[in-house]
Amino acid sequence: MPNLTIDGVTVEVEEGAYILQAAQKAGVHIPTLCQFDGLEPWGGCRLCVVDLWRPGWDPDWFKMVTACNHPAEDGVKVFTSTPRVLETRRVVLDLLLARCPETALIRRLAAEHGLPATTFVRNPEPTDCILCALCTRVCDHIGVSAISSVNRGVGREIAPPFHQPPPDCIGCLACAEVCPTDCIPFTSSDRQRTIWGQDFEMLRCSQCGRAHITVAQADHWAARTGVPRSYYETCDVCKRLHHAEVFARLTAGG
Repeated sequence: MPNLTIDGVTVEVEEGAYILQAAQKAGVHIPTLCQFDGLEPWGGCRLCVVDLWRPGWDPDWFKMVTACNHPAEDGVKVFTSTPRVLETRRVVLDLLLARCPETALIRRLAAEHGLPATTFVRNPEPTDCILCALCTRVCDHIGVSAISSVNRGVGREIAPPFHQPPPDCIGCLACAEVCPTDCIPFTSSDRQRTIWGQDFEMLRCSQCGRAHITVAQADHWAARTGVPRSYYETCDVCKRLHHAEVFARLTAGG
């Protein structure tokens, strides 16, 4: 298994681990905005940059890499707070602060890096979307792909096709729940859920009557997994209660 040093702390990780995972194991904090456990690393926000040194390189030669998707290799040394690493993070946060000057998460991170205000021109139409792409990536991950990144430059945004209610959306809220700035609005009740301008009928649990997922979700997962649709008609709470009752009966019988 690879052994590497992060800010002077030696850590051993499993094969295939990334520097960010190694840093977490070593107790070293590296900020990031676009990383989420369960999704493939993307390296889009550039906030997790670190300096890396490999054996055989000149002592004063380093390479800047993104920690979230760079392999944790045996023998390397990683430095997370060199002057150029900190300056790079400040530039990233300065740009984000210009785009999202009213977003609490960005303001907090910027303040932690010595930026009380942006040095760039403030966005005349502030947004909470930091373009981390977590929402589009999780949507792709579950096999829906209802939203995507559109346009370029300052006009880049996350949107459904033609800014119309996306026909492929299943109303699962995965995009809203993974968003680090809570910028994807939705409403949900026992009867209906609305997101991306589209209304979804809620599916009520056949046991307790609680609305737990949308009908579109049940249809999607039944078709994607091959699991009978009836499985999704019972909420997770009732499923656990049923399994607990079965386990109790088996234990008593044994």
